Amino acid sequence: MAESHDGTYTTSEEWFDSGGTRCAARVYRPTTADQPPPVVVMAHGFGAVRALRLYAYAERFAAAGYAVVVFDYRNFGESEGAPRQVLDIAMQHADWRAALRYARSLEGIDPARVVAWGTSFAGGHVITIAGQGEPLAAVIAQVPHVSGPAAVRSTGLRAALRVGVPGMRDAIASRLGREPVYVQSVGLPGRTAMMTSPDAYPGMHTLLRKSGLKEDAYPHTVAARIALKIGLYSPRRWADDIECPVLVQIVAQDAITPRRVAERAAGKMRHSTVRVYEGGHFDPYVEPLFDTVIADQITFLHRHVPSLPRRHA
Repeated sequence: MAESHDGTYTTSEEWFDSGGTRCAARVYRPTTADQPPPVVVMAHGFGAVRALRLYAYAERFAAAGYAVVVFDYRNFGESEGAPRQVLDIAMQHADWRAALRYARSLEGIDPARVVAWGTSFAGGHVITIAGQGEPLAAVIAQVPHVSGPAAVRSTGLRAALRVGVPGMRDAIASRLGREPVYVQSVGLPGRTAMMTSPDAYPGMHTLLRKSGLKEDAYPHTVAARIALKIGLYSPRRWADDIECPVLVQIVAQDAITPRRVAERAAGKMRHSTVRVYEGGHFDPYVEPLFDTVIADQITFLHRHVPSLPRRHA
């Protein structure tokens, strides 16, 4: 059953099928649109779930007249799928395409005006699928992962080696049909984790707190095999094939996605809008930067995929 929020929009908990697995989706529908609105499809970054501050963005989009679909990848969050916490890049691309098909199928939605919104690792996903020909009205890529080699370099050799060992163990376990070998998604510098930049651990805990989530609300681990794939995944190779408008939002002190690499990738896009902010990789999700970041996203949407006229009381 749909839940109303101040008469501006409703939300409902839904699901869609991706490769035979049910993926959880929260659907936001503006209540004041005269005609079918555009829809923004959203997913989180590396090993994260939709409840980790994505709802804050979705609420702003819905209040601005956009429908929104926020989903969890299979094996993560509220979605089904096993083994849990297995991050497979091709599988997440398939989840994205399934989510976009689902969004286009929603009653009362304009299927010709679908926007893909991704942050961090998902920012790379939306760049990739747009460049591979997914029909989209626009793309928003917030602090996107664009280069595997750049990500490994920014991580540092020692940190990469620390996760490489369990990565190999997990890859072997997968081949033998055994349970995954897990590593922490985020950890303190010097620890074994996928992200160990100085801002990563405190940044993640700030997101938990601002999302109203407890420390144990969801696992903070990922199957270690992904450590062997990060360096090979470079969404920027698809940048010059994207035909729709793209908003690329970069933070100047990003220790995970270096600014210069993201700017070069954005420069290859035919219709890119680039915004650079002071801050680190985890800052766009929370104040004081969040208000500026979301305002720029809504301005971009109003320009390229405008919500239709709304009734006046």
